[in-house]
Amino acid sequence: MIIRLEEAKYKLQGLEEDVKELGSALKIDKLRESAKALEEKTFEANFWDDQEKSGATLQELKRTKDKIEAYEKLCRRIEDSLTLAEMGIEENDESVCDEVDSEVKDLEKSIESMNIETLLSGPYDRNNAILSFHPGAGGTEAQDWASMLYRMYTRWAERHGYTVKLLDWLDGDEAGLKSATILIEGTNAYGYMKSENGVHRLVRISPFDANARRHTSFAAVDVMPELDDTVDIKIDPSDLKVDTYRASGAGGQHVNKTSSAVRMTHIPTGIIVQCQNERSQIQNRERCMQLLRAKLYEYERAKQEALKNDIAGDYQDIEWGSQIRSYVFQPYKMVKDHRTGAETGNVQAVMDGGLDMFIEAYLRSQQKKI
Repeated sequence: MIIRLEEAKYKLQGLEEDVKELGSALKIDKLRESAKALEEKTFEANFWDDQEKSGATLQELKRTKDKIEAYEKLCRRIEDSLTLAEMGIEENDESVCDEVDSEVKDLEKSIESMNIETLLSGPYDRNNAILSFHPGAGGTEAQDWASMLYRMYTRWAERHGYTVKLLDWLDGDEAGLKSATILIEGTNAYGYMKSENGVHRLVRISPFDANARRHTSFAAVDVMPELDDTVDIKIDPSDLKVDTYRASGAGGQHVNKTSSAVRMTHIPTGIIVQCQNERSQIQNRERCMQLLRAKLYEYERAKQEALKNDIAGDYQDIEWGSQIRSYVFQPYKMVKDHRTGAETGNVQAVMDGGLDMFIEAYLRSQQKKI
């Protein structure tokens, strides 16, 4: 038993070094300086004159303090566990073995999780995420696949403590959905979800085929950051075509009695957004503007990325054949990401929201390109 404690102590000493490296990656000293500077700002006489600016400062202060506190908590936990292990060794006390072993496992997970967070360095990674689902050709089978993806991402968000809001839903012909949009609210939601942007491919024996044949279906997931008014996205009102219609689907009877749903078309780009799940036309219109700002940001980002890839000779057309991930239910079970090579045979766990291995592999692959 004492050998177990010696092994645990050795692991903890290794974790201590890992946390020091993590501190360097987080630039913990700069974070402390930043927190101090932000806190000093809150004591300035005119701090509350601009409510929007002061609110953004307080949010930034909270995020910075949360990072520092999480890091310092890790340091304290390792120190406490090392002390406990050393006491157990000195006093030949085997009763602490299970506690120390358990804490070592928890610490390993916490450090890995924080290491992943250091990969989220994009300008909008900390923002909420907007996900839109679009089935490909294939009718009911593709529409059902789109609804399965909707469920998968909803489960992932709930497992990670995020809040999910349904913004728009259009039922499929027989099953599934023709289109849907959700908002995932919480810190770093976009940073994690940006890895999911693209075409997803399903291979299974279709429950809608009387002959039980194997079908291949596609659905696209668009992922965008929710942007606040501080982000400069210019939209000329004369470039917009706005239609109202009666809402259908989720939202209760109220939404079906009035033309509260809003569809907004940005004429220069052809981008269309719609929202029907708010309680009034005004609220749906405001939400449409938020969605349009996010889509225009993503549109411009994609244009720049395409230009960059074209210059590098690495351009790939965006089409149904260029799937980022395949989900195979038959004749064998496998989920494989074609960008990173990450794969698993536990398809059901993935469909229940177990996406972390794919998200982490993508973030690490992007870090290597920098």
